[in-house]
Amino acid sequence: MQVGTIVWLGSEVMFFAGLFAVYFTLKSTSPGLWADQGSKLNIFFSAIITIILVSSSFTAQFGVFAAERLQKWRTGAWWNLRRWGVVEWFFLSFFLGALFIIGQVYEYALLVSEGVGFTSDSFGSAFYLTTGFHGLHVTGGLLAFLIVIGRFFAVKRFTHKEATTAVVVSYYWHFVDVVWIGLFLVIYVLPRFGV
Repeated sequence: MQVGTIVWLGSEVMFFAGLFAVYFTLKSTSPGLWADQGSKLNIFFSAIITIILVSSSFTAQFGVFAAERLQKWRTGAWWNLRRWGVVEWFFLSFFLGALFIIGQVYEYALLVSEGVGFTSDSFGSAFYLTTGFHGLHVTGGLLAFLIVIGRFFAVKRFTHKEATTAVVVSYYWHFVDVVWIGLFLVIYVLPRFGV
């Protein structure tokens, strides 16, 4: 299961590499448009939702650590994070990922109100294509969290099989986070330095 997931994620790397290539190609043909439309992006807001998404990668990893201990549920008070099980950590990861998606939808609404739409120009097309596909991948990860949590509720005995499932979901979630860091740097940060 783990090897298959890694191979599949390799194909996803190629998919996102293609999206990055489209973005850079379109940017090279219209640098003035990119500077004008890119100035409408709110880097501060995007940095906040980026921190939220990256935080969810840490919480997912803490869930993996709990799964490796075969600890499905928390064994102490809810505020004692050291005693949380994989279910609590994955619920928190789901919540943080959902906040990221809500933030992304909010950003889209603001950009559309400023005239940056998918069909408005090449910047809008490239921006929504790259960030939109990433958002779909995050949504897929959120569904994976819910399915895995549901599976953990259904099993009577938490075994290495369930722990492996938690690890596989975390691979995907870490991948989604790393892709977003790349997108955030390319779309929001580097243009501020003239790149």
